[in-house]
Amino acid sequence: MTTKQKILHLSDELVRERGFNAFSFYDLSKAIGIKTASIHYHFPTKTDLGIELLKYHTEKTKELRGKFKNQSPEKKLNAFLSIYTKIKSEHKVCIVGSLATDLHSLDPKMAAEVKVLAAEILNWVTEILKEGKTQNIFHFEIPARTKALMIIGSMLAALQLSRLTTDKDFNTITKTLLNDLKK
Repeated sequence: MTTKQKILHLSDELVRERGFNAFSFYDLSKAIGIKTASIHYHFPTKTDLGIELLKYHTEKTKELRGKFKNQSPEKKLNAFLSIYTKIKSEHKVCIVGSLATDLHSLDPKMAAEVKVLAAEILNWVTEILKEGKTQNIFHFEIPARTKALMIIGSMLAALQLSRLTTDKDFNTITKTLLNDLKK
C-alpha cells in the first residue's frame, strides 16, 4: 500500500469513527508514522483529502452499480444492501451518514462532493426500485425516489442504532425492507 493509500485508508476509518472535523493531519501522521509534510505532499489541505476520499467512494459505488447492471432488480438491491452489511461487519458507519452530520462545517467544495456521492446512491436505488416495480417484482405505492430515500434512511439509521442495540436488529431491518417490497 502506498503512503497516499495509507492516508486515504486511515482517513476513511477516522471519518467513520470520529467524524471529519475530529481528526487532524497530525493524528494521521502519528498513526502512520510519517511527518505531516508527507501528508501535505499528497493532500495540500484537509479538504483535498476529503474530496479525494469522497471521489473514491463515488467511484466504488459506480463500479458496484456497473457490476450488477445486467442483474435482476432483486440482485441489484441486494448488492446495494450488501454495502451496509459490509460496513456493519467492519463496525463502521456509512461515510455519507458520518459526513452529513458535518455538512454545514465542511468546505463548500467538499460538501458538494458529499452531495454527489449521496445523489449517486439515491439515483441507483431509485432506478432499481423503478425497474423492480415495472417488472412486478417490487410493490410500493409511493414514488420510487421517496421509497429509495426511505430505504437509504433506514439503512443509515440501522447502522447507527444497531451499535446501541444488537446485530440482530440490523438484520431484521434489512430483511423487513426487502420483504415489504415483495408484498
